[in-house]
Amino acid sequence: MRQLAWMIASAGIVCLLPFLAAPSLAANNDFERCRAGSIDACYDAIRWKPSDPSLLTALGDAQLRANRPADALRSFQRVATLAPNLPGVAAKISAIEAKLSAKRTPGNSPLRTASANAAGKRYSNAAPETQSH
Repeated sequence: MRQLAWMIASAGIVCLLPFLAAPSLAANNDFERCRAGSIDACYDAIRWKPSDPSLLTALGDAQLRANRPADALRSFQRVATLAPNLPGVAAKISAIEAKLSAKRTPGNSPLRTASANAAGKRYSNAAPETQSH
């Protein structure tokens, strides 16, 4: 009887092995696609290993290639907190911050300055009695 129970249990484990191995295979495939530059694959791989600096670095690089510097900056900042001694991350953060600040500083548009100087008025969709300003 004991032997029969053991055979049934081991057969159940053998049947479950492909299902248990599938997530690690999927994670490995996502990791490789992430390294190749797929942002969606990076997000899938990070779901499996959220604190992996190499995955987050690959995500940041993919976001830079997709012209998403603000997202890449967040990814690289997270890498810097997880692995502060990782080479090259500080340089990437500095380059992205410089690029983003250069985009912001070309000057104020005439419409923004005119509306900002319009007697300090601020507009809100909230009802007048709930406005705090």
